[in-house]
Amino acid sequence: MAGADLPGPTEWGEHPHGVGPWVAEYGTPAPDDPRLDPELLANGDRRNVVDAYRYWTRDAIVADIDRRRHTFHVAIENFGHDANIGTVVRTANAFAAAAVHIVGRRRWNRRGAMVTDRYQHIEHHTGIPELLEYATRHDLTVVAVDNVAGSVPLETAELPRRCLLLFGQEGPGVTEDAKHAAALTVSIAQFGSTRSINAGVAAGIAMHAWIRSHADLTTSW
Repeated sequence: MAGADLPGPTEWGEHPHGVGPWVAEYGTPAPDDPRLDPELLANGDRRNVVDAYRYWTRDAIVADIDRRRHTFHVAIENFGHDANIGTVVRTANAFAAAAVHIVGRRRWNRRGAMVTDRYQHIEHHTGIPELLEYATRHDLTVVAVDNVAGSVPLETAELPRRCLLLFGQEGPGVTEDAKHAAALTVSIAQFGSTRSINAGVAAGIAMHAWIRSHADLTTSW
């Protein structure tokens, strides 16, 4: 495929293994900037962050993303240690979601998050009623994502600007309580033999649908 070996937008000009100490990289004394981490300036920055955040402290990165976070939230039910949660968190971070909500078990497999959970607001709720209370308090429309009868195709649906995208676990999908509580249920069009797609993939598709409808693309990296 033409251009397949070219770098993507987040890789343009990026060192493949991060950056070394500031002095070694730039040949000048480290700048006096409160956003920068003295330890990273001295030893280099190998973290999984875009170049714009090299040498920044974790708090400074979170604060900067907070200025630009979007108004959609993501929730995923976690009643059986779903391994997809890490992927959902990583994708939510990439799209600057307002927050990720874990419903059910508090513990989840962070490996798939690739440390992005350090920069993403994460809330925990013991069950759907608690999640719905949060949604009501923050004026969020609950949108369940599941391929079930009566759902509206995501491809033609109008996602609310202030919404909470709700996903079920791999296999059973969204629980009955969640389906009944949702103001809208959307499905993702499929054309092959599988009954459903991976929950982490579905979350990414739905989040990007919101981005296409509401995000200011001039603020992306």
